Amino acid sequence: MIDQKTAPYAALALRLVTGALFLAHGLTKLLVFTIPGTVGFFESLGLPAIVAYLTIIAEIGGGVALILGVATRLVSLAVLPVLLGAVWVHSGAGWMFSNEGGGWEFPLFWAVAQASLALLGSGAFALKLKVVEKTLGQYA
Repeated sequence: MIDQKTAPYAALALRLVTGALFLAHGLTKLLVFTIPGTVGFFESLGLPAIVAYLTIIAEIGGGVALILGVATRLVSLAVLPVLLGAVWVHSGAGWMFSNEGGGWEFPLFWAVAQASLALLGSGAFALKLKVVEKTLGQYA
């Protein structure tokens, strides 16, 4: 049974921590690995360059949106392909993320966390944008 008093705060915690992680990963790709370095890595995996750009945008934009609580359900669903792509990238390194090359345990957990957040919604202290709510209705 869901505790209606604490569930909004659980969703808030999940939203804030996953948003911060997305923001950190996106900024790492942008500022540490650099855009050309990130594009090169994605191309070394056989992916087109556009996937690197879309991943950076999804991680930074999605992270900020999650932290603010803007369109949480949609953002959580939108970042799932990024996370499932990370599962694929790390699948060759085995299960444990502590393995050399990082395993697929952490990206899979993160994907399940985002799917859970998509089901829960924004929770407490979410920024309500009338334009988003009017356009997207209950899914925002």
